[in-house]
Amino acid sequence: MEVRERIAFEEKALPEALDRLKASPGFAGGMILSTCNRVEVAVTADDGADAHSAIEGFLADARQVERSWVSPYLYRFDCSEAIRHLFRVASSLDSMVVGEPQILGQLKNAYALAKEHGAMSGFLDLVLTRAFNVAKRVRTETDDRRKRRVG
Repeated sequence: MEVRERIAFEEKALPEALDRLKASPGFAGGMILSTCNRVEVAVTADDGADAHSAIEGFLADARQVERSWVSPYLYRFDCSEAIRHLFRVASSLDSMVVGEPQILGQLKNAYALAKEHGAMSGFLDLVLTRAFNVAKRVRTETDDRRKRRVG
């Protein structure tokens, strides 16, 4: 909890943080999801860019912590693992309470803010749009199954 609190972004600080993220080396697109339970930075990077290092540096600088302090607490996903993770987050399968509806709204808000500030790339935009569609389908189909069991 202490770590999350030190690297979390207040809502009013997110526009400036997105501008800093956009200035990161190799940045092609990205967004910041900062909630009471998680801080996630999702990016697409130029070929050959060291996105892991850039995000580490971004978080350390933006949150005024030592890079060596924050690094051990970060987890990283690349390519298909990153896409799978975003789908799991959107569908509330990667939540403290599986199926809670709040995370999808928070992710949509993070997406909208990134888009509004010109931080959203075509590929990441496509992935998130698809994740939102899948999350809706997951919710609809699991609600239908639950209603059939109860009814």
